[in-house]
Amino acid sequence: MKIALLAESFLPHMNGVTNSVLQVLRCLAADGHEALVLAPRSGEITADLHGARTTLLPSAPLPSYPDVRVALASVRKLTRIMRDFDPDVVHLASPFVLGWQGQLAAESLGTPTVAVYQTDVISYAEKYGVRGAAPLVAGHISRLHKRATLNLAPSSASEAQLNGLGVDRLRRWGRGVDVNRFSPARRSEAWRSRIAPGKVLIGYVGRLAPEKQVEDLRALHNIPGAQLVIIGDGPSRDLLERMLPGAVFTGFLSGDALAEAIASLDVFVHPGESETFCQTIQESLVSGVPVVATGRGGPVDLVRSSVDGWLYRPGDLSDLRSRVADLAGDDAKRRSFAAAARESVRNRTWEALTAQLLGHYREARTLALAAH
Repeated sequence: MKIALLAESFLPHMNGVTNSVLQVLRCLAADGHEALVLAPRSGEITADLHGARTTLLPSAPLPSYPDVRVALASVRKLTRIMRDFDPDVVHLASPFVLGWQGQLAAESLGTPTVAVYQTDVISYAEKYGVRGAAPLVAGHISRLHKRATLNLAPSSASEAQLNGLGVDRLRRWGRGVDVNRFSPARRSEAWRSRIAPGKVLIGYVGRLAPEKQVEDLRALHNIPGAQLVIIGDGPSRDLLERMLPGAVFTGFLSGDALAEAIASLDVFVHPGESETFCQTIQESLVSGVPVVATGRGGPVDLVRSSVDGWLYRPGDLSDLRSRVADLAGDDAKRRSFAAAARESVRNRTWEALTAQLLGHYREARTLALAAH
């Protein structure tokens, strides 16, 4: 099968969309499929793209978040590129600007599209945009996904959100996790000693940006015997370092260094309420680290309260603190939760998820044929 993947963001900026595209490329290549990636140009790419062709498009930085680039490509140009490649299906990864243009180009060619909803841009608009932007963004998301041949939502929360916008032809498709890279075997006493010898390590991993609500971790200040560790970088880092003066900030980590850091934590905490999925929760669970997360959005489908972690009441920072303190102060409970955590996700490999994705591609082709 030939697949054109339009990625709203891409390397060298690493986030959930980029990581998903890279993992899908790897698995598609292993199965003998041919891929073309169209994405914003934002810097040098040194990562292995597993034989995929790439067309990097002119882009401009998002004013409120310059690390994110917006592709500048006309429908005519995308149509020409796609016609030359002649894909069987067009995969729209977190479509918004480039994805809209790509949807129109695919329609002009009669090529089916699979739109993968990965970013809650409506919530982002509320945090970053001008007043009144959220309804406009919601309208755009609704129009875009209604035109796609098939829509994939990663969680029950995002599925309900799209349903509420009148989007149909919805299927559930989550995320895979690298069960070889992320593992309890990566736990490092040397790493732990460098961070805070003898302490229970409570960690957050992710982008340091307003939508992640990392500032809520101030509720974890001075938990006895514990040390807060913030792994990641982003536009809010300077502010968060002032708000969380007792925390250790490691900066951005990736690859094996990230896997070592996650496995070396004792409790993982994620306070963001606008996650459509939350890949770092999966990576923590498969690393044998119990999770405390907000009971809203993607985490609701990933964390089993009182089994492999806790879901706290959204916005209730007292409840957040009590859930984290419960695990920080109970070694036996952490060990029990850790064992259940690894077991809950060890079969969610990217290979298994890509096999599901190929099934969705085939369904989109069938739907497109039936529509004609």
